[in-house]
Amino acid sequence: MNNTNMDSIAHISLAPMMDWTDRHFRYFLRQISPNTRLYTEMVTTGAIIHGEKDRFLRFNDDIEPYVALQLGGADPGNLARCAEIGQQYGYNEINLNCGCPSDRVQSGMFGACMMKAPDLVAQCVEAMQSATDIPITVKCRIGVDEQDSPDFLFNFVDQSAQKGCKTFIIHARKAWLKGLSPKENRTIPDLNYERVYALKQKFPELEIILNGGITSIPVIKDALKEVDGVMIGREAYQNPYFFAEIERKIFGTEEIPSREEIATRIIDYARTQAQLYGTPVKSITRHILGLYHQQYGGKKWRRALSTLPYEAGADEAVIQKAIEIMALVEDNRIKA
Repeated sequence: MNNTNMDSIAHISLAPMMDWTDRHFRYFLRQISPNTRLYTEMVTTGAIIHGEKDRFLRFNDDIEPYVALQLGGADPGNLARCAEIGQQYGYNEINLNCGCPSDRVQSGMFGACMMKAPDLVAQCVEAMQSATDIPITVKCRIGVDEQDSPDFLFNFVDQSAQKGCKTFIIHARKAWLKGLSPKENRTIPDLNYERVYALKQKFPELEIILNGGITSIPVIKDALKEVDGVMIGREAYQNPYFFAEIERKIFGTEEIPSREEIATRIIDYARTQAQLYGTPVKSITRHILGLYHQQYGGKKWRRALSTLPYEAGADEAVIQKAIEIMALVEDNRIKA
């Protein structure tokens, strides 16, 4: 693992998203943005302890200079054990999920419901800190159910901070554990950035990262005046080339590969993954559907990669076919 020190630049990160931010999507996004911090999708302690941990923890160490492992769990001992394993695999950071509101997570008594037990979260943080020498961080909401006052958030953060946690990633809306689906919990209730800004003012010594609804450069720049970084979720998946704009306007990167250049790199990646692990091309192409988001001919790109990879015998050549379709679209546009 290349443990590049990224502390000297603005903290922009990719949010952990279940079923989406696997190593294939992270590889794709890294081609667009070399400076974004990458987070895995949430991996439960049970999956690591009792499952095929290599399948869950393997990552592309040659292109992921900063990648954090997000864990889901509520048992301090199991979390400590998994944090130690994560460090052995080469992760730069272990993040504890205290924000997911899904029924499956609630049934395991972890995720957002852990915000109701700040003392337990602090115990988990302390156990993970003792088992590793890499940062242990927490991702949470601003509140949960009826417990959503500033003091509730401040107390939650303070207890874990006292056990050594220095970085908190805050999704700027509370979670409703009953009555809303996980999808609805991503948009309801309204965002409250001011609550997150107040948290930073209360604890200036902590690193506070804002998450939720960030879709433009002006919003990022405004947030960075108040907090230490931003984390981007759905926009990263729906419009991944947005990170090219982030590279130019936040990190000052001058040379950004074109969409076609990025897609061409994915061909070689898909070929290698098939050879090494038998990965079907559809497991990779599903992540690049948004590459031509809102671009002329973008629907043809999506249509091609929503069908061709699912045909019998499909391999990385389907990506080249989609590139050729887009080249033809561009030629027709220029001639029109």
